[in-house]
Amino acid sequence: MVDAKGKDEIVAKVRERYARIAELGDCGCSCGTTAEGSTPDDVARRIGYDDRALALAPDGANLGLGCGAPVGFLALRAGETVVDLGSGAGFDAFLAAREVGPGGKVIGVDMTPAMLERARANAVKAGLPWVEFREGRLEALPVETASADAVTSNCVINLAPDKPEVFREAARVLRRGGRMVVSDIILDGDLPAVVREDVEAYVGCIAGAMRREPYFAAIEAAGFAPAEILKDVDYLAALGEDALPDDLLRKMRETGLSLLDLAGKVRSVTYRAVRT
Repeated sequence: MVDAKGKDEIVAKVRERYARIAELGDCGCSCGTTAEGSTPDDVARRIGYDDRALALAPDGANLGLGCGAPVGFLALRAGETVVDLGSGAGFDAFLAAREVGPGGKVIGVDMTPAMLERARANAVKAGLPWVEFREGRLEALPVETASADAVTSNCVINLAPDKPEVFREAARVLRRGGRMVVSDIILDGDLPAVVREDVEAYVGCIAGAMRREPYFAAIEAAGFAPAEILKDVDYLAALGEDALPDDLLRKMRETGLSLLDLAGKVRSVTYRAVRT
């Protein structure tokens, strides 16, 4: 368990990393896919977005982050209200906005002021006044109870120190029968100590990931029906060493570890769960 001090350190590190992404175009969860020669659009295609989705978002909204393409599985309808957990520069929020139309509403929640500033500017640029971005933590969403039809998130819940509370908050803001579609990182095995204890591996989306069984049990305990897995891939097999911070790779080599010691353990999953 991470104590209160440890949680505060994690939150500060995550906020620092994603502020740098917003301001300088650094990389986050998809670090490995932003190698020289790749663009954010290349990254988006690799994790599941098509050219139509890329064309719908304003320039500067896609930062090449994420580990899936959850919005396409939400089956959104005109007039619905959607909450995007960890909305970043607004890429998925803008895709959702095109689906719900001006009679609907999209609320993006992010804890990083630099990301919020960028997202709000993108909303003005795109002419989408029904998209709103609010500052807040995923464990305490600034959203009214039972006010949303759908919740989505893309490779962000794994960064939250208290994931069960995130799921409880998602259930709270959803109406009964509402659905949650999320892309996230989970684990199918224990990580070596050198990886598990590395803060940079946490903010890079790996060390903070939960084991599969408690992760999906927490979703059900929060008030959802059992989740339906829509996509499940080996995250490190797809990205290789580029998925890990350089300092962590160095520490692993010093202790005789390689990617083979992580084979099959780090999974990128997209799933759907319905609020009961």
